[in-house]
Parts: sequence; structure tokens; C-alpha cells
Amino acid sequence: MDHPQDILGIASIIQLAVAPVFLLAGIGAILNVLALRLARVIDRARVLEAAFPTLDDEEKTRSRRELRTLDRRMRVVQGAISLCTTSALFVCVVVMVLFISNLLTLDFANTVAPLFILAMSLLIGGLVLFLVEIFLATKAIQVRREYLKTNEPMAPVKGQASRRQ
Repeated sequence: MDHPQDILGIASIIQLAVAPVFLLAGIGAILNVLALRLARVIDRARVLEAAFPTLDDEEKTRSRRELRTLDRRMRVVQGAISLCTTSALFVCVVVMVLFISNLLTLDFANTVAPLFILAMSLLIGGLVLFLVEIFLATKAIQVRREYLKTNEPMAPVKGQASRRQ
């Protein structure tokens, strides 16, 4: 193979690897969201744990219930992070196998397809756990009906202009 063809071959390998790189960027964004959700859950658990010794029995009961929910949410988010991270690792392996396959002129199609399917399956699992965590979070926060009932007009949300002008 002469030099220009080598460069063209490497260029085609790079083009082939671009799509998985975009997928990696998307998975990275998902991991960022998951890490932020985990941090918020951990912060809330620390606040409850710090206040626990000073609470009366009724407040301790409520705190225990919330801590159980937070513990479950932490485990679910950790699972989602693990699945999404493993998915990203398999996408990296797919990119690596594509490069090796083209550089060594080997046919790894039977390897790439299952690896990519596995990566997508892991990502789907991580996203399902993300939905479970969101469900747990919204289920745990139930606004009491009496707080929602009022005859007073609602105040505008900070940062939004009043609709009456």
C-alpha cells in the first residue's frame, strides 16, 4: 500500500468511529445528570442524618421513611450510573475493534455487532433505572392537599414577568 492510500484508509476508519464518539458524548451527558441526582440525594440524606438526634419521635418516624426512600434512590442511581458507564466502555471497545479491524484488514463484523447491541442494552437498562429513580423521587414528595387549596391569587414565579400588564 502506498502512502496516500494509507492516509485514506485511516481517514475512513476515523469517519467510521465518529458516530460512536457522538454516542459517547450523549452517554457522558446522561452520566452528568445521574451524578447530579446522586449528589442531591446524598446531600439530603446527610442533612436528615445530622438532624436526626435532635428530632422528636414523630419527626424521627418521618425522617426514617424519607431516609429509606433516599437509600433506595441512591441504589437505583448507582445502578443506572454503573450500567451507563459500562455501556460507554463497550462503545469504546467497539471503536477500538473497528480501528483494529480496518488496520489489520480483518473482518470483526461478528464481534462489533454483538458488542454494540450489548452497549445499547446496557444504556437502555441505565435509562430505565433513571426513570425508576424519577418515579421514586416524585412519589416520595407528595404535597399535602390543604397546602394547595387557597383563595389567594398565586404570586408570580421569580424571574417571570407578570401576565397582567
